[in-house]
Amino acid sequence: MSCENSIQDSYQIKQSTFCKYVLITPNKTISLSFPQMLELRRKINNLTSFTSLNRIIDNENFVLLFVADKQHLVFLEIPQLLQLKEEIELFFLAPTRVLI
Repeated sequence: MSCENSIQDSYQIKQSTFCKYVLITPNKTISLSFPQMLELRRKINNLTSFTSLNRIIDNENFVLLFVADKQHLVFLEIPQLLQLKEEIELFFLAPTRVLI
């Protein structure tokens, strides 16, 4: 299996109900409320800024990120971090889905 395929399938965000979301990681599924989702987006945006990425690459090449009010700890390498950023951006840009 190529690295690109494993990264692509590693993180997904789905809406479970109104203002409730699910972050699917390779190891677990994490439930998020809308404020937690916004906080995750803010943290990921901060970590993927140019200066932050350079600092991460120069030091350890990974980040440990607390998610869902510090209930879960997620280990992200650089490719996973960038993939999660893209997943979050696409999720917020997607048209609103109406749940029936």
